[in-house]
Amino acid sequence: QVQLVESGGGLVQPGGSLRLSCAASGFTFSPYAMSWYRQAPGKERELVASITAAGYTTNYADSVKDRFTISRNNAKTMVYLQMNSLTPEDTAVYYCHWSRYWGQGTQVTVSS
Repeated sequence: QVQLVESGGGLVQPGGSLRLSCAASGFTFSPYAMSWYRQAPGKERELVASITAAGYTTNYADSVKDRFTISRNNAKTMVYLQMNSLTPEDTAVYYCHWSRYWGQGTQVTVSS
């Protein structure tokens, strides 16, 4: 069955960095775009970043542009989200997404 397993979340100070990972399994990974979403308390889930199958094209929410970088390794069936210059507004549960499937999420908390 399809599994998306996120890791790498945690507590970080403002201005810090984190790298999230998503291990995908149960489907043919390489032909498909992948995405990261996030959901902050009391807010709707929002698209953070997406990457095309070969990784040549990426898209970002305006709020994270120039701070976050999405990447993938098709050989390892992994998707990554490098997050730099984090602010408290980035605090949320971050989810890996493909088709109708979601991972369990990983909590990112940005606080001093």
